Amino acid sequence: MAKELKTNAMRFLDKNKISYEVQTYECDEFIDGVHTAEALGQPAEQTFKTLVAHGKSGSYYCFLLPVAEELDLKKAAKSVGEKSVELLHVKDITAVTGYVRGGCTPIGMKKQFMTVVHNTAETMERFYISGGRIGTQIHLSPSELVKAIRGKFEDIIM
Repeated sequence: MAKELKTNAMRFLDKNKISYEVQTYECDEFIDGVHTAEALGQPAEQTFKTLVAHGKSGSYYCFLLPVAEELDLKKAAKSVGEKSVELLHVKDITAVTGYVRGGCTPIGMKKQFMTVVHNTAETMERFYISGGRIGTQIHLSPSELVKAIRGKFEDIIM
């Protein structure tokens, strides 16, 4: 039996004793979160995507929101105390986070950025986020995740 290759995200969760399940799917290149949820039979409202943005101050931020929703940049900026935020350009994702588009997750990045999770996750027992590489999803407790990364829940969608 082949040894499972752990991602930085999984190593972080193991180190912090956070329970999680891994789901994998066949994928040669990036597909959007809605298609990922469909491929795995997951509810789209419980499947969250990670968006990385930078503020006027030059700081970077992670925003987790349901895959079918759109980030409200004004609400996102307010949630992190910035005048405005802009989404990171796709070509910069790997350099800033250490992850590739479609495999980006708020845990195990090169540096831990302030993370805001959409408040619908606050009432969920478990939700799905990227596992740190394309084709891998992690199913875990949103409240345990937020506590471990010192994030917060807020309304950040349109």
